[in-house]
Amino acid sequence: MRFIVMHKVDAKMEGGGSPSQEIISQMGALVQASLREGVFLNGAGLHRSARRVRLGAATGEAPRTDGPYSGSNELVSSFTMLSTKSLDHAVAHARTLAKELGGVEVEIGPVVEPWDLGLMPAPEHAPKRFLLLTKATADDEAGGGTAAKHTAAVTALAASFQGDAAVIAAESLAPSSKGARLPAPGKAGKRVWVDGPFAESKELIAGFSLLSLPSKADALKWADRYADILVDAEVDVREVNEP
Repeated sequence: MRFIVMHKVDAKMEGGGSPSQEIISQMGALVQASLREGVFLNGAGLHRSARRVRLGAATGEAPRTDGPYSGSNELVSSFTMLSTKSLDHAVAHARTLAKELGGVEVEIGPVVEPWDLGLMPAPEHAPKRFLLLTKATADDEAGGGTAAKHTAAVTALAASFQGDAAVIAAESLAPSSKGARLPAPGKAGKRVWVDGPFAESKELIAGFSLLSLPSKADALKWADRYADILVDAEVDVREVNEP
């Protein structure tokens, strides 16, 4: 089975701060160990909302809202990662994706690269990657053919490229009723997993890890380690639809 583990933004990130070297080191060690075990498949972090764009749900020309912004409908039904020339190019492609999906809300965010964290110099002609987060509808949450719709929409999107973009990854998620959430710690510092479904999610997504594991219980164990490194972030675990 495949699962996606998503963590949410915190005040430091939204203020433009970078993760501590301790977090970068510990997360790197977890990812490298999980790669060796065949558990970690893909992952990325996003820049703060001030560098993101939202396209509101619309059957016509979806309205564009530039960040920063606070959370509203942050329950995700699918994601698509693109490599393209600029944020504006990514937004244009997101419009195509939204239309193919029937006018859904899409959030576009630039991916945090190793050179953004000071881990290596930026290569010449460094690639620009963007994550397109599709927000869930009532139909998605009812299990209304999300996987097939997303696959068809991404296929149509890729066919529309004029040599200016490429799809790097694309996944759709099962309804949140199959997921779980670890809320940010309260005053007591105690955290307990809460099973879905989730009526809403107000916290902005900061990044994700795509995993291959035998069961949801195994995914929660991995996510516990992930959450311990991040300390204060809310974390969601969602089941990924299979092709």
